Amino acid sequence: MEDEKDKIREDNDDQLINGAFQHLLDCYLASRHRKKVDIITKAFNFARQAHKGVRRLSGEPYIMHPIAVAQIACEEVGLGSTSICAALLHDVVEDTDYTTEDIENIFGSKIAQIVDGLTKISGGIFGEQASAQAENFKKLLLTMSDDIRVILIKICDRLHNMRTLESQPANKQYKIAGETLYIYAPLSNRLGLYKIKSELENLSFRYEHPDEYNSIKSKLVSTEASRHELFDQFTAPIEEALHNMGIKYQIKERVKTPYSIWNKMQNKHVTFDEVYDILAVRIIFTPEKREEEVNECFNIYVAISKIYKSHPDRLRDWLSHPKANGYQALHVTLMSKQGRWIEVQIRSDRMDEIAEQGFAAHWKYKDGMEKEFTEDETELNEWLRTIKEILDDPQPDAMDFLDAIKLNLFASEIFVFTPKGEIKTMPTGCTALDFAFSIHTFLGSHCIGAKVNHKLVPLSHKLKSGDQVEILTSKAQHVQASWINFVSTAKAKAKIQAILRRNGREIQKRGEDILDEFLQKNNIENTTAVADKLTIFHEARNREEFFQALGEKTILLGEKDLDELHGKNTDEGKKGWRRLVPFLGKNKAKKEDTPQEFFIVPEKFNRKKPIFINDDNIGQYKFRHCCHPIPGDDILGFIDNKHRIEIHKRDCPVAAKLKTSYGNRILDAKWDMHKRLFFDATIHMEGIDRMGMVMDISSVISSQMNVNIHKFTITSEEGVFDGDIDIRVHDREDVKTIIDQLKKIEGIQEVTQIM
Repeated sequence: MEDEKDKIREDNDDQLINGAFQHLLDCYLASRHRKKVDIITKAFNFARQAHKGVRRLSGEPYIMHPIAVAQIACEEVGLGSTSICAALLHDVVEDTDYTTEDIENIFGSKIAQIVDGLTKISGGIFGEQASAQAENFKKLLLTMSDDIRVILIKICDRLHNMRTLESQPANKQYKIAGETLYIYAPLSNRLGLYKIKSELENLSFRYEHPDEYNSIKSKLVSTEASRHELFDQFTAPIEEALHNMGIKYQIKERVKTPYSIWNKMQNKHVTFDEVYDILAVRIIFTPEKREEEVNECFNIYVAISKIYKSHPDRLRDWLSHPKANGYQALHVTLMSKQGRWIEVQIRSDRMDEIAEQGFAAHWKYKDGMEKEFTEDETELNEWLRTIKEILDDPQPDAMDFLDAIKLNLFASEIFVFTPKGEIKTMPTGCTALDFAFSIHTFLGSHCIGAKVNHKLVPLSHKLKSGDQVEILTSKAQHVQASWINFVSTAKAKAKIQAILRRNGREIQKRGEDILDEFLQKNNIENTTAVADKLTIFHEARNREEFFQALGEKTILLGEKDLDELHGKNTDEGKKGWRRLVPFLGKNKAKKEDTPQEFFIVPEKFNRKKPIFINDDNIGQYKFRHCCHPIPGDDILGFIDNKHRIEIHKRDCPVAAKLKTSYGNRILDAKWDMHKRLFFDATIHMEGIDRMGMVMDISSVISSQMNVNIHKFTITSEEGVFDGDIDIRVHDREDVKTIIDQLKKIEGIQEVTQIM
């Protein structure tokens, strides 16, 4: 009977696998690439055999994952046979006994090189303290600078993992979703994979903030009919105009994703109904001659601006100077007859394909064949060169490294001219010093100022699009530590840090000597464990920072350090409870008399199960001030270096880095509070000032809501006021109720909670 069941299951699996592979082949054969079916079939059979009998957490055969990754690479990114083979084989070396050499012997060096780049590594670049995730990401980028397909396939792999994230436990979901939002979504955007970037952001949002996601999703469904009606009414006269012009076109409705809507609601402090650009219109046309497509975009713009009035400040021209990720289009915002601003994106079919598939689509428009990725994409290569420079000078700390890469992923940009009139693309918000480092390290490190449009400006001057910049240098000038505070590009930060580190090594050496002398004097052996213990005790980020502080004499060693090394410091619990007291109401302060020790995570702790924070055990957890979580917030736990649990909001910037660098230490955390304790919250208000405004605000909070006001500051100038109110609340629900009540007061324009 069991054998019969196994046979049925095996037959079903075979049917499923063969169907998925046939679908992949059909998509590949329908593409413009050379029809190398044999090598793809060979890679499929090899991978199928290698993963035989293995299943994913969802229960499906493991081979379905590589097939799905290859399907995304082929259908959604437009890659060819080499990439499809590498996608099918990407987990073979990591999960089976086969080696990279075996792949090279059977499939050749190019596929083997890509598979090797996709295989996780053992052994460290940053040292044993560092994060394995950052190590793997670094290896990925190193291989990527030789062949961009490595990162494209990794993004396909990540997209499929996000699509099937449901079967993972919650702590893994937060880790993978956080990493996706922090690294892979900006990376997809930088490579022009706009559609994939949007889906990655949306899926991350869905797992990190399920309630908000479902709320926005249901609001989008309920407003769908009115959106369609607006779209039809708005596009009818445009279609008529395009038809009269004899243009071959299609008009698409683009709806903002739940993540984009939520992001706008957070950043602009608006409600769902106040997000005006949920609907956008996309005009995609096929030009008769490829060289006429830019002119055609402007012809369409002229035609539609005769129908509707355009917004003068919202014309975005990415035709003459495409974005660094290859994106080309003309964006115009028009006033509809219903009194709503609607953005219209005008682009050719070629531009549309590049917008959807990014750099992978460029090669399709060369000769339709899969080619090696050549050196003719200057923007891409410039970007890869910057990444290579960061990799050539390894950061001692995994978080610094990820920050440096992250800085390089933002695609908003400006165009700046050299004195000779050459154009250079720079990120928005960059300074004259960033520009100097982008040209040459020597120029940056000896820069004393700049002339922008022939006017003298300081190093920190922010550049604008169209500026002409001349860098002024002096041999007497040297890199200053303060520079790091105002440069904004990854290249400049990496170079400044490298030079400062070189200069700081002497100070660190002095610090090492001071520690050595101190330990010898007290008959303690100088080991890395001792240095690590003191590094944690003095709350330095790493050993280098600790030695630096010793060398600069900002840390002085003494009795307290000996007590720490001999295990005599026992006031940790008290110190931690005092740190928590500001969160709690006065009526609970008496608990300080009997402080709770921090919960220490035991060795065999089940990290898949959620931890529950209640009124009695709240003192056992560390509440960091970076995001000030209160009951009702979506939270997670993080196991720190002393095996204690820190609590962060899931969207806290510090938590984002922790998820990306130390994902295996993330825990699912939930509130189980019963409105017994009070927490501090700050509410910010802005509005039109009038007599009695302060009284009305106090009345709503104190009388109606019965909430204790801890502090109230308000400033008024020329009839406009803004103020902050510190209150004590039980949870996020209280805050929402208070904000809703304050919004009803006459004259108040905006009410938000300050983190």
